[in-house]
Amino acid sequence: MNSICEQLSIKYPIIQGGMGNISHAALTAAVSEAGGLGTIGCGTMSPQEVENIILETKEKTKRPFALNIAITVSPYASELIQLAITHHIPVVSLSAGNPAPFIPVLHQNGIKVIAVVASVKHAQKAEAAGADLLAAEGFEAAGINSNLELTTFTLIPQIANAVSIPVIAAGGIGDGKGLAAALMLGASGVQMGTRLIATKEAQLHDHYKEKIIQASDTDTRIIGRSVGRVRRVLQAGYTEKIRQAENDGLSLEEFNRMTSEDYHIKGAVYGDLENGYINSGQIAGLVTTIPTVEELFTSMVEEAMERMDHGLRNLSALNKR
Repeated sequence: MNSICEQLSIKYPIIQGGMGNISHAALTAAVSEAGGLGTIGCGTMSPQEVENIILETKEKTKRPFALNIAITVSPYASELIQLAITHHIPVVSLSAGNPAPFIPVLHQNGIKVIAVVASVKHAQKAEAAGADLLAAEGFEAAGINSNLELTTFTLIPQIANAVSIPVIAAGGIGDGKGLAAALMLGASGVQMGTRLIATKEAQLHDHYKEKIIQASDTDTRIIGRSVGRVRRVLQAGYTEKIRQAENDGLSLEEFNRMTSEDYHIKGAVYGDLENGYINSGQIAGLVTTIPTVEELFTSMVEEAMERMDHGLRNLSALNKR
């Protein structure tokens, strides 16, 4: 049995990435019901807001789901850890900060910990701190990214070689070919965000889904590099306003204000792309349909098996020459 599936009690080694304040119960539950690990991203939401989503998710699925806590982003990290304990959340994903202080108390309460990392050094530190799994995220991913800017294709095998715990590949994955590639690079599973936006269960604005469907390979943009805050978004009106402000020398404080979750919600939930932004990974250029989550996962696994079998046949043919 796949090591991730065994540890997390899921059917497919597919995990939903944290989506900050646009996280909602319908999509989280749909991912878990389809055999993956749904995730509630806490973003900057208050513990009460997160608790409401937890309770609604529990009404929609009895299967495991996770809580993602962005340590340095959320002003409520400690309270959210306690919330996970109170509600017996089986898995907590820790990102955007040092997971070490939180791992012991989570383990004491029987909670598995996924640490999101972006380099070999970070991965080794997280393993030493006791993380159960690592989500290694490449620069192709949507939203907040490491300023190290390492790509998934190079990052995954280096981390897989450097640690002994299972690695989850994140960034630039949205179909069966990506799943097969991640497994061949040494990962035990994948984490996805952008591809799950373009599903029927995602309760996000049609403008968001349409922009992903229409995106080409060059339609994502990096904002925030000038102030040391790397974020990948989809090109739109408000994104260009931020880019122009960067060209004019905006401060870190102003960038943080312009990219707060309020503006994320305006774009993603209300579809106002002139006054709000939408995160997107580079995988958007490959997304052409809006299936159900179950349809997506089934097709991904089937395609991954086909591609891996095809690759094996190609290699076998070389030996027969």
